[in-house]
Amino acid sequence: MAFLSQHLELKQTLTPQQILLSTLLQLPTLALEQRIKQELELNPVLEMVDDVEEEQELEKETETEEEKEKKEEEEVESGTDQTEEIEWDEYFQNDGYEARQEVDHSQEDVEFQNAYKPSLAELLLEQGLELNLSEVEYHIFEELVWSLDDRGYLVVTLEYLSDKLEQSLEVIQTIHRLLMRLDPVGVGARDLQECLLIQIEKRYPNSIAHQIIRDHFEDFANKRYERIIKSLDLTRDDLLDAEELICHLNPKPGDGYLNTHTNYITPDFVVREQDDDFLVTLNDTFIPELRLSSRYIDLLSHQKQLDTEAKTFLKKKVESAKWFINSIQMRRITMMKVMHAIIEYQHDFFMHGKGQMRPMILKDIADRIGMDISTVSRVTNGKYVQCDWGIFELRYFFSEGIESDDGESISTRRIKERLHKIISDEDKKHPISDEILSKMLQQEGFPVARRTVAKYREQLKAPVARL
Repeated sequence: MAFLSQHLELKQTLTPQQILLSTLLQLPTLALEQRIKQELELNPVLEMVDDVEEEQELEKETETEEEKEKKEEEEVESGTDQTEEIEWDEYFQNDGYEARQEVDHSQEDVEFQNAYKPSLAELLLEQGLELNLSEVEYHIFEELVWSLDDRGYLVVTLEYLSDKLEQSLEVIQTIHRLLMRLDPVGVGARDLQECLLIQIEKRYPNSIAHQIIRDHFEDFANKRYERIIKSLDLTRDDLLDAEELICHLNPKPGDGYLNTHTNYITPDFVVREQDDDFLVTLNDTFIPELRLSSRYIDLLSHQKQLDTEAKTFLKKKVESAKWFINSIQMRRITMMKVMHAIIEYQHDFFMHGKGQMRPMILKDIADRIGMDISTVSRVTNGKYVQCDWGIFELRYFFSEGIESDDGESISTRRIKERLHKIISDEDKKHPISDEILSKMLQQEGFPVARRTVAKYREQLKAPVARL
């Protein structure tokens, strides 16, 4: 990614620990539970505390005192440490060491995949970590991913992201092109033509189908086939072959993945008023407590009996497990810090409800808790809080501000909510023009120009511009 460095002030590659924490911060609580299950499958050194305690309790119940005495007598008679008699190669093979490469786990993999299907955002963010992006570049990539709808289309303009992230449009465009070439190809497109064009460029470059999508898309979409045949000097069979290729492209690359905007929302936080203050709870009671397996720690303490390959494997897994446990703890601490800061900043909202929102941007929270903007962004994307006024995505609390005539800073969200109410109540046969909408809002104390009304209406997906 050196070609981007000239445009960015920071070119620092993320460390493995940063990558892991970034990945976990992005996950909502339910997805985190599945991610932990996945890690437990992959790393034998990692174990759930509850499972260990149950196993130990079961062993206590089934092992009689006579069996214990017999076992102790055998160890004394042998006069050797029992660990010296272990066949290490066989031991690690049984625990998935060499077997991970040699044994067919296809059925096991299928069962696990059936249990855990990542969302589109998770899939893309995981691929983004493999692009060797700098911290700034990856933050841009994250913003693009979180700006996708369930079809996989980008719902904001690149110009908007350029302004928001204070990066050049050229840099945003470059990261956007990288995104569209990830799996599923075409994700992140801004319209159907762009979505199909990216796919056709990758699968059938320089084909007739590629020419049609690139240069004659409107004619193809409207079935003006004769114009295409004449313009490209094609036979009817040429056109039919091209149409066959185009019909195998995916117009909705986001379909088939877990819906990150599902109506069945499990809040990540629960906020309750208590004695003129707020009690914040992270909704993670079903997240298992993890620890290192004492069994494997014991093995590592007998390194002399391990061959080089086994020792390397075990050390790597122990280190990985420690990183994972620490990252889970850091995720929890970071999540709570961000949520407490949001409540402090939007105290009036949590106390009195809608209409009391303060203008607030990511930098406000980042400065308050002493963390990077990108970290706050990862925490707030796709996370929800339940309070007395309903369930809200954390992103809901962030909006720019507009200064009124009396110097008060007004949240753009308040303005959008008022605009949406006016449009919803208007006579659909006689819609209100943007000019009149602007004047109505100004009379209510919202200093909004006609062009701003048009932009907000577009963001609200209200009917197209009025004259």
